[in-house]
This record gives sequence, C-alpha cells and structure tokens, in this order.
Amino acid sequence: MVHILYIEDESEIGNWVSKDLTDRGYTVTWLQSGENAERYLETVDMAILDVMLPGLDGFSIGKRMKKEKQNLPILMLSARTAVEDKLEGLHFADDYLTKPFHPDELAARIEVLLRRFQKNDDIINIGHLTIHTKDWRIMNKNTGAEILLTGKQYHLFQFFLRHLNQILTKEQLYEGVWGEPYLEGDKTLMVHIRYLREKIEENPAKPTIIETIRGIGYRVKQ
Repeated sequence: MVHILYIEDESEIGNWVSKDLTDRGYTVTWLQSGENAERYLETVDMAILDVMLPGLDGFSIGKRMKKEKQNLPILMLSARTAVEDKLEGLHFADDYLTKPFHPDELAARIEVLLRRFQKNDDIINIGHLTIHTKDWRIMNKNTGAEILLTGKQYHLFQFFLRHLNQILTKEQLYEGVWGEPYLEGDKTLMVHIRYLREKIEENPAKPTIIETIRGIGYRVKQ
C-alpha cells in the first residue's frame, strides 16, 4: 500500500484531499505543520507539501526531506503562480501544482511520480502471471502466451497492481477506475471483474489472482 505524507495547514483543504486520496486507496498521514515530519521518512513512499506553512515553509521542509531521502518523490502545492516560485520549488521537488486544483489532476500527478520512482525492475510476478509494468504486457508463464485485455480491463488490473495485497472496496475500485461515485446495486464493476478473471485466471470459477473478500471487496495478493 502506498503511504503518502501530506502537510497542509488549512483544515478544509487538508480534510478533502486526505479523504479523496484515502478513497483512492492510498494511506495518508496528514500533518498541519512540518514539525517532526522527518520521523515519517522511513515509512512513506511520497510527500505532498503545501508551500505556506506555520513555522518552516514547504520549500525548507522539502529540501530537508530530499537531503535525507533522495529517492522520495515530492509534490509541492501552492497558491503562488509566479514563475520564480515554481522554479524554486522544482529546484528540489519533482512536481509543482498550483491551487485551486481538481482532485483528479492531483491523483494523476501522484501516479506519474510513483511510476517514475518505482523501485522494482518493472516486473511483477503473481501466480502464473508475469506483468511487465513498463509496457503493461501480461504473460502466462505456463504457456508463454501474452494475455490481451480491453482498455477498461487494463485500467482495473493496473489499479489492483498499484494496491497489491490491499483489500479494496467496491467503492474504491469503481471511483479509482471509472472516476465516479459508486452507486449501490450497480453491476458494472462485478461484470468487468468476471470478464477480467476469464482472461487472467487459470480457473475463473476458482480465482486465485483476484480474490473475493466476502462482504468487503476484492484483493490481488503477491
């Protein structure tokens, strides 16, 4: 599960960003100042920092973090639109997003940064599957054949792979892949998972790749 350290002193913004990212399947630690932020460096996969903070500003905090952990992706958030401010932020940070922003844009930028800093060698092995994440090729190790998915099936499987070993609710999956609120009773997700299982499972009737977690949702375990 991806763990994001989010530092924002404005409660209203902090609340909705934290909730939105949590709903998308991330673990979020939200702080309202940079005090003691360093204690989280060992466990987080990414940091999102507001520039204007009480005490140390976001630029100072970000520079300290990069010095301590060079491979930590950092995204700066700011209402400042001046080119000079963006250049200062991008001198050490990996992306800079100006307020106001749409949550989908923030989520997209997070995904880009996480892919850029991916630590593995771009290969994921799950059961009889080998997934090459650079070009999203899915190979069946038993037959040597490539498994071809439709666009939405790829998006759904990619969402599972970005949250390996995590139990995902129907709401998280639907909102993460379709970008819309899940409506109770909607069969769209269930139908897509059935079709996806028919392509990637050795026995779709007894799935071992996409597990059903009764009463909660689904999980892909590695």
